[in-house]
Amino acid sequence: MKAFPGARVYVNGSVAHRDALTPLTDVDLGVVVPDPDGIYGPGKKGPTELREKAARHIRDQLRPTYGDLRVEATGRKRSILIKFNEPVSDRAEDFTADVIVAIDYPDGPGLLIPRWNGWDRSHPEEHTHLVRQAIKDSRGSYARVVRLLKRWNRAHGKPLCSWNVKAIALGCITTPTTQLQGLLTWFTYAVVELRKGETRDPAGVAPKPIKLNESMTRTQVVQCLEDALSILRDAVRFQEDGYPVLAADALARFFDDDAMLPRPDQGAVRRATAERFRARQASASPPSASALVRVVNESP
Repeated sequence: MKAFPGARVYVNGSVAHRDALTPLTDVDLGVVVPDPDGIYGPGKKGPTELREKAARHIRDQLRPTYGDLRVEATGRKRSILIKFNEPVSDRAEDFTADVIVAIDYPDGPGLLIPRWNGWDRSHPEEHTHLVRQAIKDSRGSYARVVRLLKRWNRAHGKPLCSWNVKAIALGCITTPTTQLQGLLTWFTYAVVELRKGETRDPAGVAPKPIKLNESMTRTQVVQCLEDALSILRDAVRFQEDGYPVLAADALARFFDDDAMLPRPDQGAVRRATAERFRARQASASPPSASALVRVVNESP
């Protein structure tokens, strides 16, 4: 704000969207720089000098407090990366910040944000509004389900970026729901939508859809989601059939994250599996001879 008088700042990402995981290791924010003379934008000046000015100012202001501060702007696609080089917990080596230097889109809603030395149109402020409205409409269910989805996503190679997870959730987590039902709803909806194509910008301004993990095709991402949905449905069926240990084991396999949900005692899982198998066999056994005689005698 000192570097760019008249600018405004927005906070974006997990902090603004109220779905941050523990421990909190980073924050995303942006500064919208006034451009009254229309100097910057597509076909005009790129964001490089604005980004470098912001980086210098951040470095000068914060280094007296954080002596090991590192501020990286050169060679980055969008943001300035600030590394504080101070562990925030025994599970996180550092706290970082991504800072976007943006300008208002001159001909409509949204912002122009850096893309190397060019610009992309986006609307992070509207994204935050949409997410917070979804949280309000769902009485918090949206944020709770998204946090679980982010843990799943992290443990499975991040087939989707966090924003894609949340953008899909905007289309299906719209009313209060339990966490398990919310997961089922999201995966069912996500499979259908991603079969059609990549996710469009919920704010309706970005010209391109949200990118998937570059190492996976859309078909592979959909298959990953279908596999997860199958395990979730198993968990529900086990619980409904009266096998809570099997349901818990299925959920632990779904998340694949022992720090979050460790698997139950595997001996108990094997015993429950055998018990369920015997029960299914008994229910599928052919009727006894006496039962057949009774059926024949009672037939008209």
